[in-house]
Amino acid sequence: MLKELNQVIEYIEEHLTEDLSLESIAHYAGVSDYHFRTVFFHLSGMTLNEYVKNRKLSEANKDLLNGEKVTDVAFNYGYQSVDGFTRAFKKWCDCLPSDVIKKKISKSFPKLTFVITVKGGVSMEWRIEDKQAFNLAGVSKRVPMQFEGVNQEIVKLAQSITEEQRKEMRALQNIEPFEIVNASYHADENFLKEEGELTHLIGVLTTETKVSNRLNKVPVEACTWAVFPNEGPFPSTLQETMAKTYSEWFPTSDYEIIQAPTFSFTKIDENKKNYAYSEIWLPVRKK
Repeated sequence: MLKELNQVIEYIEEHLTEDLSLESIAHYAGVSDYHFRTVFFHLSGMTLNEYVKNRKLSEANKDLLNGEKVTDVAFNYGYQSVDGFTRAFKKWCDCLPSDVIKKKISKSFPKLTFVITVKGGVSMEWRIEDKQAFNLAGVSKRVPMQFEGVNQEIVKLAQSITEEQRKEMRALQNIEPFEIVNASYHADENFLKEEGELTHLIGVLTTETKVSNRLNKVPVEACTWAVFPNEGPFPSTLQETMAKTYSEWFPTSDYEIIQAPTFSFTKIDENKKNYAYSEIWLPVRKK
């Protein structure tokens, strides 16, 4: 997939002055829109929409330095009005387009190039499981996306769980894995927006449909899951494994991620400090 990713980057470059939709980019890549946006986000650290916008504004900066009129540049890069272009450019560059022309202010955002970095040749354990439809039942809130360290907002969410909620979750839990899970969904409205938040739920898997108003219920359709067991220092091993699924496993596998909650569970080793066994469950389908 590495070659294809770089071909997509070239496709974006060739169409910066056209009406470049995210759907057309994914279509060119030959995968689903959601899969491409998700993998792109985890590989690059930014949404696809953010990348395209930054590249357009970077090229617009060059055109302004070359003496082109603000009006011409704005419409050339797809803005419907000069005011809209000016607001976007000022937010990106912290200066007005007219300042670029007058003061020769330059800011650039280079195009991406994806490369493989080999780190020790560590093998990755995984398995594929089919699972019937179920519900996630638990407590949830919007939290900032964080790829390293302990997410304090998730800690606060865990601390907010009442004994009544715990009892109900234990009573509802009736399918594997029989563990308290951390589920994530609706990330940046499916990686379109740039706020860097997702909905996080702490709860259980259940086939029960009756859930009290003490808990949130999230239906999950029957699908295939790629499961990634991992063991080691917590939470770094879990986070590193998650990163590797997007940077190494998906680009070389026959699967793509689908639009459904992802979840994981962690079992802390009481005999080892900050050490745990975890599993990451990602909803997938064959390409």
